[in-house]
Amino acid sequence: MATTIKEIAKLAKVSIATVSRALNDDKKVKSSTKKLIKSIANELNYNPNLLARSFVTKKSNIIGLVMPDIFGEFFMEIIRGVDEICYNHGYYTMVTSSHSNRSMVEAIVDYMSKGIVGGLILMTPLVEDDVKKTLASSKIPLVVISGKSELQKWDSISIDNFNGAYSVVDYLAEKGYKKIAHISGPQKNNDSIQRELGYRQALKNNGIEINKSWIVTGDFTINGGQAACETLMKLENPPEVIFASNDMMAIGCYVAARHLKLKIPVDFAVAGFDDIFVSQFLNPRLTSVHVPIYELGTNAAQILINRMNGNNDPIQNVKILTELIVGGSC
Repeated sequence: MATTIKEIAKLAKVSIATVSRALNDDKKVKSSTKKLIKSIANELNYNPNLLARSFVTKKSNIIGLVMPDIFGEFFMEIIRGVDEICYNHGYYTMVTSSHSNRSMVEAIVDYMSKGIVGGLILMTPLVEDDVKKTLASSKIPLVVISGKSELQKWDSISIDNFNGAYSVVDYLAEKGYKKIAHISGPQKNNDSIQRELGYRQALKNNGIEINKSWIVTGDFTINGGQAACETLMKLENPPEVIFASNDMMAIGCYVAARHLKLKIPVDFAVAGFDDIFVSQFLNPRLTSVHVPIYELGTNAAQILINRMNGNNDPIQNVKILTELIVGGSC
C-alpha cells in the first residue's frame, strides 16, 4: 500500500497538519522539522495525492493542455515542450484532445469544472465565439496557442505564418517558377488562412497572376495532400510546383508522385511548412518553412507558470519566427 501522511506524522512524532504544511513548504514550520518530515517522506517513497493537495492548499500544480489532436509529430513536439518546462518547475501536465467527435468547448469545460488544474494551455486553430464565452467564465490563468496572435484578453503564442509562407513562395519565384500551386489547410483555420495570404502576396509582389484552379483546399493530412496533389497534376494545365500548407500534405504529394509515376522535382516540385523531423529523410529532402515547434510549447508553459505564480504584467502576444530550409524538392 502507498505511504500516507498519517504514517509520516507518526514516525516524525508530529501532527498530520504539520506534515501537510511541511510538504507544502509552509514558512510556519521550522526548517529542522521540515527537513525531518521530507527525509522520512523520501525514505518511504511518499507520493502525494495531487487532487487532495489542491483541495487543501487551494492551489493546483497541474497544468491542463487542450489540443485539437495528439497524433503526429507536430502535436507531440508541443506536448514535449510544455511537459519539460512544467517538470522543471515542479508542475504536472494533463493532456486532452477535442478530437473530431468532441467539441473544443467540451474539452475545456471538462478541465475547468473539475477544479483539478491550476492553469490551462489551449491550442486551437480558431477561437470561436462559444470558446471565447467559455474561457471568459474561467478564473484560472490561460495561454492560447493559435494561428492568430492579436488576442486581447489572454496571453497567446502564434507562428509567423504569413511571413513564413511568403518566404517560401518568394524563393520559388526567384528560382524561376511561374506556375505555383497551393494546397491550403482547412478553411476555418487561422494558420491556414495566414499561409494562403502569404502565398497570394508573394505571387502578387513577384508579378505572378493567381490561378484559382491551382489553389486546392486540404485538411493537413497525408491523405488530404495526396488527393489535392493528384487533382492538381491531372489538370489540363498542371502547375510546376506545389506549396503545401504543412509538411504532412507535402508528404502526401510524394505519395501522389509515386502513384502517378512522376518524379520530384523533375515532373513537378514541392515545398512544405513546419519542417517536421521526418521531412529531412524524404528523397529528395523537402524544402520547408522551419517552425520551432518545441518552442511553442516551452513558451506557452513558461508564460502560464509565471501567471500562476502571480505575474501581473500586460498581456503577451508572442509570435514565433520561422526560417526557410532549402532541400532538393524544388
